Formats: sequence, structure tokens, C-alpha cells
Amino acid sequence: MTEEELMLQQLFDEDRLTDKQKKIIVAAIETFSEKGYAASSTSEIAKKAGVAEGTIFRHYKTKKELLVSIVAPLMTKFIAPLVVKDFNKVLEREFETVEDFLKATIENRRDLLIRMLPVVKIMFQEIPFQPELREQFFVLVAENIFERVEKVIVGYQEKGQLIDMPPKSIARLTITNILGFLFSRYVLFPHLDWDDELEIERTIQFIMHGVGKKE
Repeated sequence: MTEEELMLQQLFDEDRLTDKQKKIIVAAIETFSEKGYAASSTSEIAKKAGVAEGTIFRHYKTKKELLVSIVAPLMTKFIAPLVVKDFNKVLEREFETVEDFLKATIENRRDLLIRMLPVVKIMFQEIPFQPELREQFFVLVAENIFERVEKVIVGYQEKGQLIDMPPKSIARLTITNILGFLFSRYVLFPHLDWDDELEIERTIQFIMHGVGKKE
């Protein structure tokens, strides 16, 4: 079984998909990931899938409907459960310092991102511009993790390692910096000469300079 066939089996109700639909979905994921939604055309997707462009519109009224039909099940069946379950491995461990917790968090997210790069690229690129996907992501992922991250932050505040700032604000600022690093490293500028360990350390120090308790 190819990776594409396995993905279709895991994420979609294959019995309801024609062979042409399966080819369209695989081609759309590859194209959206490589070029972004806005720069992709249905004619290009059709060519890659080996079908007529009209075949796409018989199954999906618009290019946006095609995007949502792919990303919605990806998010519901794959992204959300894996992200939450995977990150729980970090949240359930006790780290002595904030820096250790941040390093584990970044490395955990980096490993997940590498494994799911084509899908994650689509999500990074399109969630800011697609309200339906953004709302779904918040409900499925953010709400499941955010509250637990806040509790971790309160714990480090009680230890005197973080400044007296609302935990929600610290969580938001920290997550923004971590995602910024990962987005730059793997989506925007993947071909630059990166020293991953050094950049992770610099990201952590940048965060701690803002929210860490000064001696």
C-alpha cells in the first residue's frame, strides 16, 4: 500500500470516493502544499491527477470546497488527536525549569511537524485566511491544550521562575514565538543553513528574556 493509499484509508470514507476523487485529493494535497492555495489552480490539480478539470467541479463546486473537504477530515481525524495526544507526553512530565519545558515542547512540535510537513504546510498557509478552518482548529486543538499549558505556567510562576503576568498572556506570547521559529525553519526558509540546536536555544532565551523572572 502506498503512502497516498494509506492516507486516504485513514482519513476518508474510501467507499464513498471514486477512483478519480482519490486521485484529485492526493493531487490537491501535493499542489496546495507545494504552492499554497491561492497560487494553485484546479487545472494544475486536474493535470497532476490525470483527470479533466470538469471532473473536479462535478465533485467540488469550487476550489475552496476542495480545500475544506481535504483539510477538515485531516484536522478532525488526524491532526487534532495526534497533536493533543503527542503533546500530552510533554505536559504529563515534570520539568525542573521553564527552559527544560520549552526545549521539550519545541522538540516535540518539531518532530511532529517534520512527520506531517505537507499537511502542516497547508494548515499554516490557509488557517489565517479561512475562517472555517481557523474556528475548527481552535475548537479541536487550541481548547484542548491551552488550559493545560496555563496550569503549567501557573506552576512555574509559583516557583518564582516566571513574571507576574496573566497565564493566558504568557501562553500566547510563548506559543507565538515557538510557532514563529518552526514556521520560519520548515515552511518559509527551509533551505537556509540552520543550526537547529543553536536556534532552539536562542528562541528559548528570547522567550525567557521577556517572561522569565529576573534574579
